[in-house]
Amino acid sequence: MEYTVRRNPQFAACGLNCGLCPRYYTSGDSRCPGCAGEGFLEVHPTCGVLSCCQRKGIEYCGQCGDFPCAKYDLADKGDSFITHKNQLKDIEKAKRIGLEAYEAELNDKVKILEELLESYNDGRKKSFFCLAVNLLELQDIKSAMAQIAAETEPSDTVKEKAKTAVSVFQDMADKRAVSLKLRKAQES
Repeated sequence: MEYTVRRNPQFAACGLNCGLCPRYYTSGDSRCPGCAGEGFLEVHPTCGVLSCCQRKGIEYCGQCGDFPCAKYDLADKGDSFITHKNQLKDIEKAKRIGLEAYEAELNDKVKILEELLESYNDGRKKSFFCLAVNLLELQDIKSAMAQIAAETEPSDTVKEKAKTAVSVFQDMADKRAVSLKLRKAQES
């Protein structure tokens, strides 16, 4: 199927936050442009959820009267490159607060993630930062960033900054009972 390029490929039709995925920030052939972003077909030649949405003329599954359908039966049982843990919750949140408000929040998270990857990634923390920003609430993320800024110095090495950032985010996740590890898909 030929996909129409979506207005916001960072928030997938299925509810994944593509703008918070490690593959969105990868260089080279394995980089994903987000859901129906420019070059999507080369990376993902088929996507049943996106095909269904585009056939129905909707942008997100949450706009469908059949949501959640059978395509979501195992949606939150495991992860791929990106966590699926909040996939259904995020679609519901977008419906509750409105798509514009959800996308604005996601854009804030993307900016924070980009700052983490630029200033605090020692080359080994991309997946961790993607998970933390994806799974924690925006206010907690902002609080963690303020704490990280207070606990690091401009003269710190990237490795020292990374260590501090990981520690702060892990402490925040522990307080919120959020696991910052990808889950293996469970056998059905």
